[in-house]
Amino acid sequence: MSYLLRLVVPDRPGILGAVATALGDAGIDIVSVDVLERGGGVAVDDIVVDLPGDRLPDSLITAAQAVPGVEVESLRPFAGPLDTHRELELLESLARAAEGTAVKVLGAELPRVFHSGWATVLQLTDDGAVEVLAASDAAPSFEGMSLPWLPLRAPRLLPSEDDWLPERWREMAIEMMAAPYGSPRTAIVLGRSGGPAFRRSELLRLVHLTGIASTVAQLPPA
Repeated sequence: MSYLLRLVVPDRPGILGAVATALGDAGIDIVSVDVLERGGGVAVDDIVVDLPGDRLPDSLITAAQAVPGVEVESLRPFAGPLDTHRELELLESLARAAEGTAVKVLGAELPRVFHSGWATVLQLTDDGAVEVLAASDAAPSFEGMSLPWLPLRAPRLLPSEDDWLPERWREMAIEMMAAPYGSPRTAIVLGRSGGPAFRRSELLRLVHLTGIASTVAQLPPA
């Protein structure tokens, strides 16, 4: 079974090699590594691993934290497709999308780009209601909800303790981030249950990608 392991590690040469060795010695295979951010002497890495069927998930934590200075921020099952060109494939899909279908492509494809649980594209109507333009599998329903952060004039993190969240969402520790798409009245929201919380580097990456996506979506279909 595959797991997504988020690590906070000392930002020094050889640390990822030490982690790989520790995981390998425990019989755990690394499938992919994403460096999310670096600064303040530490780095945050997302590592997708394959765990043998006879091993418990706790063995991942034990193996990783055997390396001095390494902290496990989160561990969760991972069932998404693995590739190293997720952003480029998304932009290619947008370029080939029929007119008016770009938001549906974003809703379907963004979760795998960001290793998130779901994505949805929301629009604030003239009468103040929230309309769902597109949503991936597993996305919760925003219909009929009051979203105090819409219109969205700047990207923002939407942590699980925010007061506007339904109580059940807070209990599920649903972490989200949102960025405007085309106008402040339209927002792309990414989320995952149980953490980890989105980081500023992920939000900046979403802003960059949605900005490009907005431009690509206006091009004539390829």
